[in-house]
Amino acid sequence: MEIVFTSLIELISSPTTMGLLLLAIPIGMFFGAVPGLGGKLGIALMIPFVFGMDMIPGAVFLLSMHAVVHTGGSIPSILFGVPGTGPDAATIVDGYPMTQKGQAGRALGASLGASGFGGIVGAAVLALLIPVLEPVVLSFSPAEFFLLAILGITFIALLSGDSLIKGIIVGLFGLMLAFVGMDPQMGIARYTFGQLFLWDGVDIITAILALFAVPEMIALGVKGGSISNITKEAAKYSMSEILDGIVDVWRHRWLALRTAIIGAVIGIIPGLGGDAASWICYGHAVQSSKTPERFGHGAVEGVIAPETANNSKEGGSLLPTLFFGVPGSSGMAIMLGAFVILGIQPGPQLIQTNLNLVWTLIWALVLANAIAVVMFLGVARWMGLLAFIRGGLLIPFVLILAMLGSYLSRGHWENLVIIVVFGILGYGLKRFNWSRPPFVIGLVLGPIAEKSLHQALALWGPAFLLRPISMVLIAIIVGTVGFTVYRGRTRKPIRVG
Repeated sequence: MEIVFTSLIELISSPTTMGLLLLAIPIGMFFGAVPGLGGKLGIALMIPFVFGMDMIPGAVFLLSMHAVVHTGGSIPSILFGVPGTGPDAATIVDGYPMTQKGQAGRALGASLGASGFGGIVGAAVLALLIPVLEPVVLSFSPAEFFLLAILGITFIALLSGDSLIKGIIVGLFGLMLAFVGMDPQMGIARYTFGQLFLWDGVDIITAILALFAVPEMIALGVKGGSISNITKEAAKYSMSEILDGIVDVWRHRWLALRTAIIGAVIGIIPGLGGDAASWICYGHAVQSSKTPERFGHGAVEGVIAPETANNSKEGGSLLPTLFFGVPGSSGMAIMLGAFVILGIQPGPQLIQTNLNLVWTLIWALVLANAIAVVMFLGVARWMGLLAFIRGGLLIPFVLILAMLGSYLSRGHWENLVIIVVFGILGYGLKRFNWSRPPFVIGLVLGPIAEKSLHQALALWGPAFLLRPISMVLIAIIVGTVGFTVYRGRTRKPIRVG
């Protein structure tokens, strides 16, 4: 216990380390707020900056920056319907409608409170699991990965809007596009039509920007005016409205706690990633709500759930990265390389040889998320006013930002063609009330399900379904589907755009 508080005191009392932590927070929020940049690019660009630093200050800087990326990513998601990062797409579904209702301040406050809470819970989960981390991480195999992906795919039914058939069709379209690229087993190109840029598959960032950002800007141009449907005078964008959004996290504290823990657990499991965490937790929020018909129209719970998951999964993903050298997410894969450059050797020996470093990084996660809340509060009030900018000024800026994000995500100019084609498709889906979130779920979870299924069959054959954890997950899947069908007969359908 003494080392826990000693590491905190050392962190706070070091001007260099605390200065780097404070510098990292706005940098991380910037990389999150600009579509197409994200935490991975941020870490990669900052590695030369930390080269030659001492171990602890360099690691604290990089981790603090990465920890608040999704806090910044929620800003364009809520205000413009443009996801700052891939996992922030789930925040759009209810965050953007809140902005259209003139509740941008409340949505930003809820996102801010949820992000801070999720980040702290993620760090707490990491701290609590240190004594039992090995069996937790090693108990998950490709069999469990496959069933977790299937569990996430079952949420397509929850997010299908007024028509289950339409939602399933859109979800299957996303699954179909998930198979574009190199076959993970045979190593041959599938459905690429001779285009080299498709060998890596359809870029998720490009698809999300096309399905959400472009249609919203087209719709805004058709409608005219600004994003908000009410006047600036009638809108609530004062500091009290932002604080009310933060209080919403307390009002829905059990949902926030559940989704934070779910996000942290998903982060612990290598291979699932932040996209899966945010959409699975959003689906859980819809499923557990007594009034699911509100989702997609500006339900504050639809902002809280994915934002807690986005930030809590960073604490979870740090666990296998530090103690097994197995990155829990794509961002942590780059972080792992940075740790090695700084002289940190990930592995189980860290518990015996450098536990002080581990606790310092845990405290860095807590402080970064807490300080980010304070920094964000200082500017959130004026951010809400962006929803009242005239569409003629805003639309070109957002579309250029979306195009830039699409290009930067992989550096392929062909993605600009895809964003135009998918953008027209997305506008058609929006115009005729076809739900768009099922498409993202299919695209994100399809590759995970396919790869894990092949690996599970190669290891155990069909008997992988009889593994203890697999049977528990199958029971959860069956229960989820059964509950969805039952509630669908007794409640109004949900419209999720």
